Amino acid sequence: MEAIKGVKNPAEWLETTIKDFVNKSPENTLQNRENEKAWADPLVGFSRGDDPLYQEYKEKIGTFYWTPSEIFNKTFPELKVELDQLTVISWILPQVESTKSDNREQTVYPSERWARARIYGEEVNIKLRQYVVATLQGSGFKAVAPMLSPLWKREKSERYGFASNWSERHAAYASGLGTFGLCDGLITPKGKAMRCGSVVAHIKISPTNRPYQDHLAYCLFFTHGICRKCIQRCPTGAITETGHDKVKCLKYIRQTTVEYVKSHYGFDGYGCGLCQTGVPCESKIPIKQDVETYESL
Repeated sequence: MEAIKGVKNPAEWLETTIKDFVNKSPENTLQNRENEKAWADPLVGFSRGDDPLYQEYKEKIGTFYWTPSEIFNKTFPELKVELDQLTVISWILPQVESTKSDNREQTVYPSERWARARIYGEEVNIKLRQYVVATLQGSGFKAVAPMLSPLWKREKSERYGFASNWSERHAAYASGLGTFGLCDGLITPKGKAMRCGSVVAHIKISPTNRPYQDHLAYCLFFTHGICRKCIQRCPTGAITETGHDKVKCLKYIRQTTVEYVKSHYGFDGYGCGLCQTGVPCESKIPIKQDVETYESL
């Protein structure tokens, strides 16, 4: 790992940087009357720039998909950096309990807290990306947040439909933070009710262990053929046993919920998150007994 003046462990330094921003900064707010926090204590993971998973993403999602070296070199074309000198810093921002509890009670539209987390909470995430980049560069390490790059854009994958040239969830999976579920959400040790972010930096940090071999390892439907709670929670039928219909989901979120949030909560926003709440994987990696608990409710 790189030597940083006054820093013995770069991984701990960055994890503390991210956690302190979320847990202590006044920027972490839903911007409601109570000025409640948008996010709970985050998870942080790391993956190497030369991790073969990133090339695999490119091959499966589309040639437009960036590897860490591609977005880094596009941002800093004057630098010549070896792949193994790059690290992807990834984090999970878990929803706070009050937001999850509110949304758990909903059956058609998002709760106000959930809609605020989608809009104002993502503003917090943007500021966190900027803060991590600034902190790294202030210590002499070039860094870029792919999602904030002017080169980031949405694309269409022949295999998967709606896509983009960088995915925060895929970076999190590569960084040992979780696996995918039937609804395409990432199931993490703190559950699926979350958002995530990442930064690519010219710093060498040992990668976080991936405690899984399969990208669907934490989803009970794929591992045990049970659960299906996210199917039942979806208000528009966008989730079935064959997977997640992105077109139907996006249409519902960007059209139907936009009108609801504006008329009922008084701000321009959208969201849903019903498949992320009121399900066994809401706040943890689920086990078979969790499905029985939900069935008894």
